[in-house]
Amino acid sequence: MTRGLRRACRAGAGCCAGFTLLEVIVAFALLALALTLLLGTLSGAARQVRHSEAISRASLHAQSLLAQAGVGEALEPGRREGTFDKGVYRWTLEIAPYADSAPVLTMPVRLSSPQLRQLTLEVRWGDEPGQAMRWQTLRLVPAEGIR
Repeated sequence: MTRGLRRACRAGAGCCAGFTLLEVIVAFALLALALTLLLGTLSGAARQVRHSEAISRASLHAQSLLAQAGVGEALEPGRREGTFDKGVYRWTLEIAPYADSAPVLTMPVRLSSPQLRQLTLEVRWGDEPGQAMRWQTLRLVPAEGIR
């Protein structure tokens, strides 16, 4: 009986185990599709990590710049610019008197009273719209620091 089984397998009677060419091609196509989707997901994740790193670095530099503003020098109205990280990040700091939108009081304001300054800091690290951040804060300037 074993001789008959061997002859039938050699003759292609369908009792031999194995995959057809079509099954192998379909399996490779499914594998290629799965790998394409996986690599696309990993690529998008890597892009997000780079963007998050740029935002974190810009935030740290902005915090440092805003903390230094007014230390050792008067907060005079004007505009300052600079770079950090070897020119990768560009910043612009604008200092202006704070314009309150509340109704103006009729009471006179003493010249020796402290004044508010509005600081607007913008940090850019590319030319695309999502590659810039902007911060606004207020600082109280003592009367002797006003010029």
